Amino acid sequence: MALNGKSGDKSRPTPMGIQFLFGGLSGMGATCVVQPIDLVKTRMQLSGEKGAARAHKSSLHALLNIARNEGVTTLYTGLSAALLRQATYTTARLGSYAYIMDLFAKTQNPGEALPLWKMMLAGMSAGGIGAVIGTPAEVALIRMTSDGRLPPEQRRNYKNAFQALGSIAKNEGVLTMWRGCSSTVLRAMILNACQLASYTKAKLMLANTGYFRADSVPLQFGASLVSGFLSTVVSMPVDMTKTRIQTMKVINGVPEYRGPIDVLAKVVRTEGFFSLWKGFTPYLFRLGPHTTITFLLLEQMNAFYKRSGSP
Repeated sequence: MALNGKSGDKSRPTPMGIQFLFGGLSGMGATCVVQPIDLVKTRMQLSGEKGAARAHKSSLHALLNIARNEGVTTLYTGLSAALLRQATYTTARLGSYAYIMDLFAKTQNPGEALPLWKMMLAGMSAGGIGAVIGTPAEVALIRMTSDGRLPPEQRRNYKNAFQALGSIAKNEGVLTMWRGCSSTVLRAMILNACQLASYTKAKLMLANTGYFRADSVPLQFGASLVSGFLSTVVSMPVDMTKTRIQTMKVINGVPEYRGPIDVLAKVVRTEGFFSLWKGFTPYLFRLGPHTTITFLLLEQMNAFYKRSGSP
């Protein structure tokens, strides 16, 4: 019942292990499509750091600049880390959301919709769990996608996610793989409370209009569009702080930022309040399609499993 928001679902239940598997596969499939946009988003968020001149005027300008100066294949830099992140973070968050929602469903009367606060609590909890598990891959992803903006002598030149994590653990300590974990967890809790709950709630509301067939692709598509937009607006400032912390350098033992609050304060002071939404366009075009593709794939895999005759 995880994405339907109602108790008493009589259809063939999907085993919990399969729900975790489908969650990870759906996220990985979506990532293969949106990875170039994610790279542009990261570069935009780092452009103009500490009041420096912005390297990119717009998302399109960033995309063309990167392709022209670094090569088209650079747009897929960090794909291994992005897939590893989905295999850890998205597997954990979507699987956990399904598990928690099933627990909540047992407290409701048959056919009764869960209240929004329970959906948000389930999303928040699932996001936090997934973020703790997925932070190392997140750190590797952010470093790999931002590497090209650095002078050649300062680049880390990671070949893939596993080499990146090995290098980080060896040269900077194992705990560095969880740098920015608090920001990542906060972002994930806010994002998933909004994304997962709004998707479930939007599906219920759209289905009640009578214009959509239950569990049809148009219904799922419409709900995912609502979820993607709301999630982008709500989570962007926290995503900005996470990106800055995970790419910061420690000079003479002194980090550039003391924590998430310090990042927010410095960005607002030196770059302006609306810089917290810097890179909004690529973030929306990344999170929106990623949300849509992830939910569509997840729903279709669940539907296929329920139609199949496998035990």
